[in-house]
Amino acid sequence: MAIIKPFKGIRPVPQLANKVAALPYDVMDSQEARLLVKDNPYSFLHVDKAEIDLDPSINPYDQKVYEKARDNLQAMIRSGTLIQDQENHFYIYELVMNGRSQVGLVVCTSIDDYLNQVIKKHEHTRPSKEEDRINHVDYCNANTGPIFLTYHGKQEVNDLVNQCMKHQEPVYDIEFDDEVRHRVWIIDSVEVMEQLKNAFAQVDTLYIADGHHRCASAVKVGLKRRASSKDYTGNEEFNFFLSVLFPHDQLHIMDYNRVIKDLNGNTSAEFLQKIEDKFIIEIPREQGPFSPQEKKNFGMYLDDTWYSIKAKEGTYPDKDPVASLDISILQDNLLHPILGIEDPRTDERIDFVGGIRGLEELERRVQEDMKVAFSMFPTTIEDLMSVADSGQMMPPKSTWFEPKLRSGFFIHELS
Repeated sequence: MAIIKPFKGIRPVPQLANKVAALPYDVMDSQEARLLVKDNPYSFLHVDKAEIDLDPSINPYDQKVYEKARDNLQAMIRSGTLIQDQENHFYIYELVMNGRSQVGLVVCTSIDDYLNQVIKKHEHTRPSKEEDRINHVDYCNANTGPIFLTYHGKQEVNDLVNQCMKHQEPVYDIEFDDEVRHRVWIIDSVEVMEQLKNAFAQVDTLYIADGHHRCASAVKVGLKRRASSKDYTGNEEFNFFLSVLFPHDQLHIMDYNRVIKDLNGNTSAEFLQKIEDKFIIEIPREQGPFSPQEKKNFGMYLDDTWYSIKAKEGTYPDKDPVASLDISILQDNLLHPILGIEDPRTDERIDFVGGIRGLEELERRVQEDMKVAFSMFPTTIEDLMSVADSGQMMPPKSTWFEPKLRSGFFIHELS
């Protein structure tokens, strides 16, 4: 059973919400963030990437950065930019992109559910990135960015959420420059909150879609505070972390494409010949960017030409949830043995391009600084769940979720 808990959200006053809400801290570097917040003192990036308010020479992981994040958060509360609800609530968070809607329930989830595998992960985390977010959560005394979770959709939950949306006005209704619309409702009915809690008590598993480092860090801060609390009961806010729960059938995963700097000493002709061992190579009738329409099929851009390459039967395991992923097939049968990309996490010859940028971005990269590009069929949410259920980890850069949740709409205070 999954435990969900309402909380007293800290959130922007409606008239400033469009200036406060910001893209997640990890989709941009510090310089990009500095440009984004120019002339906007309200942006939540002043909290989530507080190094932008310090001298550029300061290391982003310096203690001064976390102190600045804490001070900026408190200043936003004191100034009235952020307010805290006086009662515990659940919240509804809808995102609409290109006419597609996904509706999430904003709650606090339990660190024990993470420890007991009710909340399942599908990615490895890096200790340095974990430590960064541990410090950020600890100094701010708050979860400042929600964890993006999913679950097998339940009609009961959909009906309760839809009724709230139908009969209440949203507290925020904003369309940003990227043409993604964000709407937020407050659930203040004790009866509805109890019904939602009971509904999720029948949910066996929650899956981390995005936010593995934030999730692991929130759990470790909670454990740290348990250890230092003399009167620990398990009901303290630090035992829970900020999450948004989306039904799996509303989510959209985009392709996460690959570009490679060279052919590992091969000529183009030699490279194509080696590929033929495990892939069927064709030149599509209609030239132009090739977007695969089925699993086990890949697009390849080489020497100003788009190819379709399809994995041959018997060249990959069918039943292993990780090894049968398209990402794994390309890595195991081409990128590693032919192009010498042994570890895509660390090899500087490979780069990754999110599908939101379009396949034209692959052409641009090949023309400017790369040699070959591969377009991927998107990993499915069912693939992600299957890997998590097996206890295995997804290969790096397997999923690109759109639209992105904005930070700053909800903050969960830990004490």
